[in-house]
Amino acid sequence: MQTSPRRVLSIIPPMTQLNTPYPSTAYLTGFLRSRGVDAVQDDLALKLVLELFTPASLAALREKLRALPGKKRPPALASFDAQFQRYTATIGPAIAFLQGRDPTIAHRIASRAFLPEGPRFASLDVYIDPDGGDPLAWAFGALGVQDKARHLATLYLNDLADVLREAADSRFEFVRYAESLAMAQPTFTPLAAALAAPPTLVDETLHRLTLDTLARHQPQIVLLSVPFPGSVYAAFRIAQTIKAHHPEIVTVLGGGFVNTELRELTEPRVFDYFDYLTLDDGERPLLALLEHLDGKRGRSRLVRTYVREGDAKTGQVRYINLVEPDVPFAEVGTPTWDGLPLDRYLSILDMLNPMHRLWSDGRWNKLTVAHGCYWKKCSFCDVSLDYIGRYDGIGAGLLVDRIEAVVNETGQTGFHFVDEAAPPKALKAMADELARRNRSISWWGNIRFEKSFTPELCQQLADSGCIAISGGLEVASDRLLQLMKKGVSVDQVARVTKGFSDAGILVHAYLMYGFPTQTVQDTVDALEYVRQLFDAGCIQSGFFHRFVCTVHSPVGQNPDEFGVTLKPLPPISFAKNDVGFIDPTGVDHDSLGVALNKALYNYMHGLGLDDDVRNWFSAKVPKTRVPRNFIARALGG
Repeated sequence: MQTSPRRVLSIIPPMTQLNTPYPSTAYLTGFLRSRGVDAVQDDLALKLVLELFTPASLAALREKLRALPGKKRPPALASFDAQFQRYTATIGPAIAFLQGRDPTIAHRIASRAFLPEGPRFASLDVYIDPDGGDPLAWAFGALGVQDKARHLATLYLNDLADVLREAADSRFEFVRYAESLAMAQPTFTPLAAALAAPPTLVDETLHRLTLDTLARHQPQIVLLSVPFPGSVYAAFRIAQTIKAHHPEIVTVLGGGFVNTELRELTEPRVFDYFDYLTLDDGERPLLALLEHLDGKRGRSRLVRTYVREGDAKTGQVRYINLVEPDVPFAEVGTPTWDGLPLDRYLSILDMLNPMHRLWSDGRWNKLTVAHGCYWKKCSFCDVSLDYIGRYDGIGAGLLVDRIEAVVNETGQTGFHFVDEAAPPKALKAMADELARRNRSISWWGNIRFEKSFTPELCQQLADSGCIAISGGLEVASDRLLQLMKKGVSVDQVARVTKGFSDAGILVHAYLMYGFPTQTVQDTVDALEYVRQLFDAGCIQSGFFHRFVCTVHSPVGQNPDEFGVTLKPLPPISFAKNDVGFIDPTGVDHDSLGVALNKALYNYMHGLGLDDDVRNWFSAKVPKTRVPRNFIARALGG
């Protein structure tokens, strides 16, 4: 492809994450540059947060607070108003500390005499020093000043987010920002109404940042990648600003949300904001679109692209897909973080658990070992979609070339491999290549707990820099694991996770409840398995997800095989993904989920591991059928 005269700007819209850039723009920018395109990128998710948490913005927030009707204030607002001067004095140092730019202020923050404390600090009451001393000193250890300060500064930031939500924008969240306007919304109407409403303080700030970004980069094309429902509203707000002030700029929407929820889009109002929507991997559709915009390809030859034909009132949505092969994973190029403010991301510490913190603490270079999932059989997963179903690997030499290029660019050697499930053979080959080149990195990523991960391979991966892995245990029940087509068993998971733990690698288990035909007995038994896995040192962290049936999963496509009946969906013109179902077991999974998450929170802090699992449930539940030494026996004990 010849060099395009157009500048392409890829934007990370609010909200994604605070500690490291979401990788989609880095991948697209790296790929487009490899094809001679003038491509740049920016992170408005980070910039929005940094702009909202300044003394000037806090003053504007206080004005919003004081203009609220009524005299009685919620605790968060009352605390903020009463301690306002302290907040304006400390917001700059607190942000600089979380960015790693002012580490010595940790001593003042850790003293608990520096930062103002609001309702979020009540969570510290869960820590109890068994010897009667300072509970935080016991929780963090004698040498944990930096970690203690980071946790306190995170609570401080969460207090301010609560104030922002209650006083200025009820939809504000650090991750799930206004997600209810987009997630599985059958029509565009709620989102359209929000976009037509008077702007909030957050909207006004994002509007200003968008115009500044356009002035700085002078793009002709803007790509907005929305990975989650919680980034959709802000992406549309950004596009709204672009169309109002620079209608000549071409706007394109893509990303994980579009790929899963907008596959049957018929809503023409979406194109008041975006000229094009693309599905699945963006490389091939973008090459075709750039050729079209440069007059080298007709509109009918676009690839996996939605357009509107006609005007806003009478126009119809059309999906155009000239079938062309996707760009092989070996040819997508190396992602680049050039242009992103890598020294301005915030390392926050919501939870003290050493594994759980990795998702929010530290700036990780995100890479993919392979495209898609090599297993692609799990019945709850969107295996029919390209990002799962099209597996495409690369050689270890090329993978380590990319690793070295990223290290040279960023100066940082930490990597998070964001595969659906990194293949064991590819990880072993990578470890061999890293050793051959004598290259030192640290890395973590997601895998399947399969028997290929022998203790020997676990140790080799640890030697290559692996510090943590995550994987799906889902419902810890052999019956349900077989129904899920996970290809693993509970005792196999125990042996594999113990191999990783014995090699010094932290292990996180993805857990699930509410799967079709799961009974109360199954749930109690699953929690007992999880308790034993924590107690045996097999896993150090976990998270219980409520099962959600999606239209792209085997459960959603073949519900009879799983003993459930799908509920009828309403007429859909916008987002389609989640689908309700009727499970003949009739279990109240919501109430069980409260107990599961309470137990897990305690297990991750090393508490309650000797207790009967029934104690976590508010209602009477059956005794577990799992022998108390099941995991010990599986481990050969």
